[in-house]
Amino acid sequence: MSEEKDLKAENQEKTPEITETQESTTVKPVKEVLVEEPESADEIVDEFLKDNVDVNSPHDDFDWSISNKHTLAYSDEVIAEYLKEYESTLSTISESEIVSAKVSSITAGDVVLDINFKSDGLISLSEFRDMPDLKPGDHVDVYVEQQEDERGQLILSRRKAKLLKAWQNIVDSYENGTIIQGTVVSKTKGGLIVDASGLETFLPGSQIDIKPIIDYDSYVGKTMEFKVVKINEAIKNAVVSHKALIESDLAEQRDAIISGLEKGQVLEGVVKNITDFGAFMDLGGVDGLLYITDISWGRISHPSEILELNQRINVAVLDFDENKKRISLGLKQLQDHPWEVLQEDIQVESVVKGKIVNIEDYGAFLEINPGVEGLIHVSEVSWSNQPVNAREYFKLGQEYESKVVTIDRSERKMSLSLKQLSKDPWSEIEEKFPVDSRHTGEVKNLTPYGVFVELKEGIGGMVHISDLSWTKRFSHPSEFTKVGNEIEVVILEIDKDSRKLSLGHKQIEENPWDTFENVFPVGSYHEATILRKDDRGAIVQLPYGLEAFSPIKHIKKEDGAMAEVEEKLTFKVIEFNRDDKRILVSHSRYVDDIRREADASVKQEIKKEKADVRKSVKERQSSIEKATLGELAGFSALKEQLANSDKPEAKPEAKPEKEAPKAADEKAPEAATEEKAPEVVAEKVEEVVAEATPKAAAEEE
Repeated sequence: MSEEKDLKAENQEKTPEITETQESTTVKPVKEVLVEEPESADEIVDEFLKDNVDVNSPHDDFDWSISNKHTLAYSDEVIAEYLKEYESTLSTISESEIVSAKVSSITAGDVVLDINFKSDGLISLSEFRDMPDLKPGDHVDVYVEQQEDERGQLILSRRKAKLLKAWQNIVDSYENGTIIQGTVVSKTKGGLIVDASGLETFLPGSQIDIKPIIDYDSYVGKTMEFKVVKINEAIKNAVVSHKALIESDLAEQRDAIISGLEKGQVLEGVVKNITDFGAFMDLGGVDGLLYITDISWGRISHPSEILELNQRINVAVLDFDENKKRISLGLKQLQDHPWEVLQEDIQVESVVKGKIVNIEDYGAFLEINPGVEGLIHVSEVSWSNQPVNAREYFKLGQEYESKVVTIDRSERKMSLSLKQLSKDPWSEIEEKFPVDSRHTGEVKNLTPYGVFVELKEGIGGMVHISDLSWTKRFSHPSEFTKVGNEIEVVILEIDKDSRKLSLGHKQIEENPWDTFENVFPVGSYHEATILRKDDRGAIVQLPYGLEAFSPIKHIKKEDGAMAEVEEKLTFKVIEFNRDDKRILVSHSRYVDDIRREADASVKQEIKKEKADVRKSVKERQSSIEKATLGELAGFSALKEQLANSDKPEAKPEAKPEKEAPKAADEKAPEAATEEKAPEVVAEKVEEVVAEATPKAAAEEE
C-alpha cells in the first residue's frame, strides 16, 4: 500500500498533458513547479534540438521525462477504479478460520497453496501424509494462522484445520446425535483410544458393546462408528460410545418385539449373563430376566446349577412392561407343577423321605420331590419340652425320614414330624420314672436358674440351681457342671400334662442341716477360711465343707484391718436358718466377746482382791479391838485398886499408845494393796486374753 501511495503522488506531480490531432501529436511536458533539478548536458542538448529542429517522429512523441521515472500519472479516479478492480479479485479472509485452498505446486518439502489472497501460503509436505496422491490443482482445507508474519508471509496449517474440523464434528455429534467414524489406535486403562479424524477420544470398556468385553486388544486397529456421549470444551476432549449405536438399533427391535408379546408366549433365547438372583436372556434384540425362583420347581442356591452362559433355551413370557421395556421370563412354567403329579399314595400317616433344602428359625423344609416340600416344625422334632434350635439341629442336604401330619394338595402344603416316628415316651413316664427314683442323665443345657438334663430320648427335666448342693451356693450352674457331663438326679415331681420333670441332685444325700443345727448353734465359735469377698461381705468355709456368710462389717479384725481371702479366723455364729439353709457368722462379735470376757475376769480378780484385803484388815482390826478391851478391863481393875489404895498407876495407860502404832502398821498393807490393785488388774487381763484362744480351741476339739 505504501508503494501505491508513492506511485499516485508521483503521477500527480509529473502527469503530462496529451493532445491528439489528425496530422500530428504534440506532447507538452508539464513543468515541474515544486522541485527544480539542475539540467545535465544531455538535457541541454535535448532541449536545444526540440527548440531548433522540427522533426515529427515516434521518437519525438515519447515523453522522456516519464520514462526516466518509470511511472505514469493517473488521476485519483482512475487509481481508485484500478484498486477496486484489483481488490475484487482477492478473497476476504480472517485469521483463525478454515478456508479452501488450491494446490499450486508441490516442491521437495513444501506445498504451495493458493487461497485467492494477495500472497500464497506454504505448508510442510509432512502434513499431507494421509494424502499420498496429492497433486497440483487439488483442493484442501487449511487453517489461517496469520495473514502476514513479520516477513509479510501468509501462515497456513492443514493439521490445525483437521483438528478444528474434527472437534466441530464431535460437537455436532454430541449436540445433534450424528455419527462419527474413528479408528481404535491403542488400549488404555479402562478402555480404548480412538482417533476421530486426527483427534484422540476415549472409548470406555463398558461402551464398546452391549456384552461385557474381556479382550480389548482384538479391537485395536478397527475402524468403527461412534456417538459422542461427553465432551470437555476446556481441554478439547471427548468420550465416545459404540454401544449407544447398538442400543439405538436394538431399541427399534425391542419396540417391535415388545409390541408383539403376549403372556404365556414361548420364546427362544440365549443366556446372556448369570447373576445371584437370576439370568438375563437375549431374545433377539431385547433382554428378559429369568428370576432364580422361575428356573426350577425345586430349590436351587444359584442359577449356574442349571444354566450356562450362551446356552440356548426356550422360556415362557410371564409378564412385560412396555413403558419400562422389561420382560419377566420363566423356565419351570414349561413343565407340569410337581404337586399336580404327586403320588396319590402319599397321605396322612405316610412315611416319606427327603433332604433338607431350607432352614428357618421355626423349622426346616424337607424336599420329597423337586418342588414338593414339607415343613418340620421345631415342636415336631422331639417329644422333649426342651426348646430345639432348628439352625443347630438341621443341616442343609441332610436326609431324614418323617411322618406326614397334614397334607393339602390344593394349597400345596404339607407338615411333617420326626418325633411321631417313635412312641411317645411320656405315655409311660410314671412307670419308668416314678417320683423319688434315681437316674443318670446328660446335661443338655445350662441357664442362670438351673440345669436341663436329658434322661432318655424325648424325656428330660430341670435341676434348679438351689437343688444342686446342700452346703454350697452357686451363682451359675456352670460352676458345678458343664454341657455334656453326666449327672445323677432324683425325680422330685412329674407334670405329665405339661411334659415337665422336676429333678434334684442334692437329694441323693440326706439333708445334713438337721445335724448342722446341733453342730453350729447360735453363739458357738468356729475356725473358718474366707473363700471369696465382695462389697457386701465374705463367703467363709466352716468345718464339714459348710459355707456361711459374713457381712462386710463383721470381718474386721482386732487391729481394725479387713480380713482377706484365704485367711483363717475364728467366727461366731450369729444366725442359723435351717429352712433357708443360711448361716451368718461374725469375727467382730468373737473379738468383742473375748474383750468382754477379759474385762469381766479382770474385774472379778480386782473384786476378789479387794474382798480379801478387806477381810484381812477386818480380821486384824477385830484382833486389835480384843486386845485393847482386855487392857481396858485391867485398867479398871487397877483403878479400883488404886482408888482403894490411893496410889496412881501410869503403866496401864502407856500400853494403848504402844498398840496404836501397831494398828497403824496393820492398815499400811491394806493401803499398799489398794495402790497395787490397778497393776494386778492389768496383769490379770493379759493372762485371761492369752489363755482365751487355747481355751476356745480346746472347746471346739
